[in-house]
Amino acid sequence: MEFEFATATRIIFGLGTVKNIGSLAGKMGRRAFVITGQSTERATPMIDQLEYAGIEVAKFRISGEPTTDLALAAVEEARRHTCDFVIGIGGGSVLDTGKVVAALLTNSGKLRDYLEVIGKGQPLKQKSAPYVAIPTTAGTGTEVTRNAVLDSPQHRVKVSMRSPYMLPELALIDPELSYSMPPAITAVTGLDAFTQLLEVFVACRANPLTDGICREGLQRAAGSLERAYHDGRDAAARTDMCLASLFGGLALANAKLGAVHGFAGPLGGMYNAPHGALCAALLPFVMEANINALQSRASESPALNRYDEVARLITGSSAARAADGIAWVQKLCLKLQVQPLAAYGIEEKDFTDIVAKSRKASSMKGNPIELTKEELLEILQKAL
Repeated sequence: MEFEFATATRIIFGLGTVKNIGSLAGKMGRRAFVITGQSTERATPMIDQLEYAGIEVAKFRISGEPTTDLALAAVEEARRHTCDFVIGIGGGSVLDTGKVVAALLTNSGKLRDYLEVIGKGQPLKQKSAPYVAIPTTAGTGTEVTRNAVLDSPQHRVKVSMRSPYMLPELALIDPELSYSMPPAITAVTGLDAFTQLLEVFVACRANPLTDGICREGLQRAAGSLERAYHDGRDAAARTDMCLASLFGGLALANAKLGAVHGFAGPLGGMYNAPHGALCAALLPFVMEANINALQSRASESPALNRYDEVARLITGSSAARAADGIAWVQKLCLKLQVQPLAAYGIEEKDFTDIVAKSRKASSMKGNPIELTKEELLEILQKAL
């Protein structure tokens, strides 16, 4: 058995921990480039603390999915202000943009040099500038991953910039920052976190360390997602979901995902659809396809036992089997009002193109069994 495990240099988790940002950031530099979402309300107290600590702040706002052009604009702004470290406070889009900015502050060349698929995919030569990742949603876990995903509208594809040097210097997770997430965002981000945990647990490259993280995360998400959806100020539920998100990020950074994310990446580049919403729409149908394929073509695969264990973890029943897990996920998606793929303009006429792109996605390589073109088409048809 051989595996490695890498994560952020330092992780701080807990209610109210963002209040310590002044002293923490003061050790990283004197000019902070702070990236936020469209609304800066949640970031304002943090920015006040930075300025009180004598740190100069240059602010940059983004909305929606981060594009290659937006990332370049952020890099230029950070250079113009001669910032020496970066703070991202927001959802996955904000945190990913921050990783790119921190990396390009210390590495020469163009963004395209380091992008996969549409660029040269060159490795970074220098460690990124110090980066503090502060999530305000509970979903991607990108505060502890080594890659950033950017949208390239002209290519209609999402691409990654990936390097161990992109792991944040500090991941600071304060569940209080997630209290104001509206129910719809809570649902899709939470289901993204749940999907990441499930996919890593059954993936072909799971390892004992990710197994333990995924087991803990799946139980917490299963017990708390619906509660957080109905009551955003349920501190225990929000804490569990932030832990589930963190655990999902830790796991996926050190193992592979699966067909849900294999689909979601290309779909996100082709359509204006939130990543978490795509994962939620696809999850139960990918689970069903994987289990059927394993039973018919690889009945001795340990992944089948993994799906049984997932069912026991999420239902709380020691007698649960894989089919019970599928039923539980389908019921949860109904309760959280998950929309089908058609709600995002996805049409059957595009299925062949979607499948072709998805089969090349890196996440698809982690799926516990290789799904046929026909099986992938059937998943899309059921999720439509």
